[in-house]
Amino acid sequence: MEKLITGIHRFRSQYWGEQKGLYQRLAEHGQFPEALFITCCDSRVVPTLITHGQPGDLFIYRNIGNFVPPYTENVLDGTGVAAAVEYAVVHLHVRDIVVCGHSDCGAMKALHKDRSHFADTPHLAEWLRNGERTLEVVSANYPGMSGEKKFAVTSQENVLVQMENLRTYPVVQEAARKGRLHVHAWFFEIGTGTVFRYSPDVGQYEPISNGEG
Repeated sequence: MEKLITGIHRFRSQYWGEQKGLYQRLAEHGQFPEALFITCCDSRVVPTLITHGQPGDLFIYRNIGNFVPPYTENVLDGTGVAAAVEYAVVHLHVRDIVVCGHSDCGAMKALHKDRSHFADTPHLAEWLRNGERTLEVVSANYPGMSGEKKFAVTSQENVLVQMENLRTYPVVQEAARKGRLHVHAWFFEIGTGTVFRYSPDVGQYEPISNGEG
């Protein structure tokens, strides 16, 4: 905690002072983020750092495994993800939604474990059910694969499954149909600092090139 408190004082005396004008504009005029960024809670994944963004650039939603449960008409069964998507698209008018997975993801490794491993964490066990479709895809398309390769491909396929789930949301469908919203699948490789995007044209992830829109 001492480290966090020291960081707060350093932020206030250094960074905030340099960005005082930006913070005042944000306080007076509100937020107008360019994108909704859905990613994992993993402490090694920092969206604003990865994108070299500033406060106000991204509307960020994080959860374990960067899951996006499919849309449901029953609002009582809805999740914070659904609320964030609706708010970002309808009220903030974001132009892009990024679903970003990452390497060495604990949630993706957990998907391959027996449910008995989570006897003491029932809420976590229930949440991981959102990855069942991902497991089905991996099992069908990568038979015989095991070890770290299997974990890596699970993380990548999971992003694509969640992106498809995202497209079941009516607000996403309508905004995309009008051409004012685009959905992207990204993957962050922690060890190399490389960010990949999924290219439907070639059917695989490719490093995001400089100047790419």
